[in-house]
Amino acid sequence: MIRLLKPLDYYKQKYGTPNYALEKLYLMMEKQHNRGQEGAGAACVVLNATPGEEYMFREKAEGKTAITQVFDTIYRGLTHKEDAERGWNDASLYMGHLRYSTTGKGGLKYVHPFLRRNNWKSKNLCLCGNFNMTNIQEVFDFLTSQGQYPRLYSDTYILLELMGHRLDREVERLFQEAQGLGLLGLDITRYIDSHVDTANVLRTTMPHFDGGYVMCGLTGSGEFFSMRDPSGIRPAFYYIDDEIVAVASERPVLQTTFSVDVTKVNELMPGQALMVNAAGEIRLDQIIQPTPYAACSFERIYFSRGNDQDIHRERKRLGYQLRDAILESIGGDVEHSVFSYIPNTAEVAYHGMMEGMRQHCVDVGKPLSTVREEKVVWKDIKLRTFITEGSSRNNLAAHVYDITFGTVTPGTDHLVVIDDSIVRGTTLRESIIRILDRLRPRKIIIVSSAPQIRYPDFYGIDMSRMGEFIAFQAAVALIRERGMDHLLGEVYEACKQQSKGNPVRRIYKPFTPEELNIKMVQLLRPAEVETPIQLIFQSLEGLHEAIPNHPGDWYFSGHYPTPGGERMCREAYCKWYEELCRA
Repeated sequence: MIRLLKPLDYYKQKYGTPNYALEKLYLMMEKQHNRGQEGAGAACVVLNATPGEEYMFREKAEGKTAITQVFDTIYRGLTHKEDAERGWNDASLYMGHLRYSTTGKGGLKYVHPFLRRNNWKSKNLCLCGNFNMTNIQEVFDFLTSQGQYPRLYSDTYILLELMGHRLDREVERLFQEAQGLGLLGLDITRYIDSHVDTANVLRTTMPHFDGGYVMCGLTGSGEFFSMRDPSGIRPAFYYIDDEIVAVASERPVLQTTFSVDVTKVNELMPGQALMVNAAGEIRLDQIIQPTPYAACSFERIYFSRGNDQDIHRERKRLGYQLRDAILESIGGDVEHSVFSYIPNTAEVAYHGMMEGMRQHCVDVGKPLSTVREEKVVWKDIKLRTFITEGSSRNNLAAHVYDITFGTVTPGTDHLVVIDDSIVRGTTLRESIIRILDRLRPRKIIIVSSAPQIRYPDFYGIDMSRMGEFIAFQAAVALIRERGMDHLLGEVYEACKQQSKGNPVRRIYKPFTPEELNIKMVQLLRPAEVETPIQLIFQSLEGLHEAIPNHPGDWYFSGHYPTPGGERMCREAYCKWYEELCRA
């Protein structure tokens, strides 16, 4: 999001372009392309438009080239002086969004920003956000109980309708105040536009929701806001100077776009909203009291870009901490081991792992040249298979990676490769293990810089189906092998009966992490592969040591930060168990 704080002529004169904010928005969106490749949208608001002139503009597109499509459309309109598009360089408020679906729903109608229209400027509302709400049915029921009739069943649309309803009430309150002051006509409109209190709208909207979110909004009268969930699950950062207010999901985006030092970028705190009113007055307000802090650790391990100075350091630490487990796996035989990584997000953890190996050589008096580094695995297709539609995931995974031949001495060298996480195991089973086996190493050691992912996420990362996790599959397989099938039914009954807590954690309780590792290898090993394979995972303790300021670990521990997360985990298990019983 961008809010210009000075008259538009100021930017034209200083930066030599009427498109200063538009160009900055484009840069910010491109630098966060990692956060969504299914679609993109942008919106803007023109201040002080006269009646009869458009003042809110929006463009959306689908696909991996959506950012280009959106800005091509905008700039074509500006170039040809089309009235419908000219507002893009007359605006003072901008927002952009990249879609990353976690619900399976597709189509342009689900691409942000969402827009709610009205003939009153102050009732026009444009929303986008990074979020998943876990109690959307409850909010839907609340809306319909008030007589509303939502057109779509999605958390974004329902949030738009509830917030729009509360914005309507705020405007109507101000309308009555203006009438009481004896104002008439457009004087009433001007009074409303200059007195809307966005905090009132947020306080009567956001407490209805359970989930992880950063919500961003613009109104037709020029209100600007961004709000973070009270647990701090999803990230948000902002930069303010005398010219501009800008908000982004990742800190380096603001640093690079505006060429500022890390100390100039602030983190939006849990439950807090950053607001700028129509007059350009900036305000930070605590909308909801913070709950126990649960900033998402998976953002740090994988989802966010690694060029944030803290994330870079944390990922290196995650790799370094695996040194001792790797040395034990190779029997301390560094001389006959080749180290590599699975591109591309594991590269920083790989550098940390290699620092650990070199430090080991220093500790035992071996030359640093003993450590052999190779880029063994190449990613041929720019595709995140773990967020691809399930129907095509297996077919695609087999063709995503290739190898560098001649890097491993067959039958002699251990091959150690590090990945940032192992979720479903699809890529390992369908591609990675097979291609690594072609090198005929003495042993394949696959290292995960994240702990075992055991539980679904419901706050914005696409890992919500219980039965797909390879760790869960391993636990269930061990339960059956050991004649403990009754445990599956007991957990199901507990999930049906309990109104809080997470009984699914009992599934893993009988087994050590190493037992689960061994079973995962058995499940992931292709039939034709005979090379010994070992899995090594980061420990939960190691995770928190490396990433101390982001304690949200529900993927690994099953400790969800909100009641909605616990409930959805119980429901996910029940759905899995019922499908199992029907099979």
